Amino acid sequence: MSLDPATAAAALPQHPAQLGFATGTGYLSACTAGLPTAATTTAMRAFIDDWAAGRADARALGEQAERCRALFATIAGVTADRVAIGSQVSQLVSVVASSVPDGAEVLCAAGDFSSLTHPFEQLAHRGVRVRYAPVSQLAHEISADTALVVFSLVQSATGEVADAEPIRLAAARTGARTLVDLTQSLGWLPTGASAFDFTVCHAYKWLCAPRGTAFLTVRAGLEDELVPVAAGWYSADDVWGSCYAGHTPLAAGAGRFDVSPAWPVLGGTEAALAGIASLEPGTVHARNLALANAARNTLGLPPGNSAIVAWADPQGNDLAALTAGGITASGRAGNARIAFHLWNTAADVELLARALRR
Repeated sequence: MSLDPATAAAALPQHPAQLGFATGTGYLSACTAGLPTAATTTAMRAFIDDWAAGRADARALGEQAERCRALFATIAGVTADRVAIGSQVSQLVSVVASSVPDGAEVLCAAGDFSSLTHPFEQLAHRGVRVRYAPVSQLAHEISADTALVVFSLVQSATGEVADAEPIRLAAARTGARTLVDLTQSLGWLPTGASAFDFTVCHAYKWLCAPRGTAFLTVRAGLEDELVPVAAGWYSADDVWGSCYAGHTPLAAGAGRFDVSPAWPVLGGTEAALAGIASLEPGTVHARNLALANAARNTLGLPPGNSAIVAWADPQGNDLAALTAGGITASGRAGNARIAFHLWNTAADVELLARALRR
C-alpha cells in the first residue's frame, strides 16, 4: 500500500538541501538524468583542480574505481567480483550480444530502450533472430528456441514495471539466460541484480552519478559464456602488471569485462553511490511511489507501482504546459513523462497541478 503524500514527504528530509541537493523543485526528470548532490559536484571539481595542477594520480583513481565497484555491488545486492565497470550500457550489452550463439533467438521487450536491443539486431549476419513481445507477455513468449530474454525492469517510455519473477522462472525452465537493464529502476525500486544472469545499469539516472559510468553484473560461473570483446589493460586483476602485450591475463571474475574507467567522473560517481547506499531502499521506494501516485491522482490516472508517470500527449501540449509552468519533464514515444526522486516533495505535485490547471 502506498503512503499518502504527507507521510511520504516526511519519510525523508523535506527540503532538497537537507539531502545535499542544491535545488530540485520542479525537476521531475530523474528518468532522464538524476541531479547531483553537493558531494558529487565537489568531487568532480576536485578532479578538475587536480588535473589542472598536474596532481591527477592514476593509481589513486584506480582505487576510486574499485570503491565505485564495491558501492554499486552493495546497492545491487551482489559481491564486487560480480561487477564490471564500463562507460555506456550499449557497450556492456554488446559483450553479452557477441556471445549469443549463431542462429539463436533473442526475446526482447517491445518498445524497450534501443541501447538494450540494438546490439542484438546487429547479429542477423550470424542468423541470430530478435523477436519482440510486450514486457507483460515475456514469460508466456519464452520458448525452447529462446537463448536469451532481454528487458528493462522499468520501461523508459512508459514507466511500466516488469513482473520479473515469472519471466525469470520461465527462462530457467527452458535454459534461457536473462539480461535485465536496471538503469530506470536501481536507486528507487528495491530489486537488485542477484536474481538475473546478467544486468546492466548506467548510474546517471536514479543513482544520481555523472554520465559516464555504467555497470555490468555477471552471475557466478557464467564468465566463460561471455567473450570480453573490449578487453584492455583494465581487464585484469593486476591492471598495472597487464599494460603491455605479452602479459594480458583476464580477471578471475566479472572484472575481465571492464573497460578503462572515465577518470573525470569517478569522484562524482563514488560520492553519488555512497549517498544512495546510505539510504534505506524501502523508504525511498515508498516515498517516491507515494509522490508519483499523488501526481497520478492530480492527472486523473489510477494508482500505479512506478515512480515514473507517463500519459498520452501526442501533440506535446501537456509537456509544453509543464515547461511553461516551471517544471522540467520529458516527452517519450508520444507520452508526457515525469518522475519523482529524492529531491522532490509534495510541493512538486502542487506545481504540477497549477501548470496543468488540474
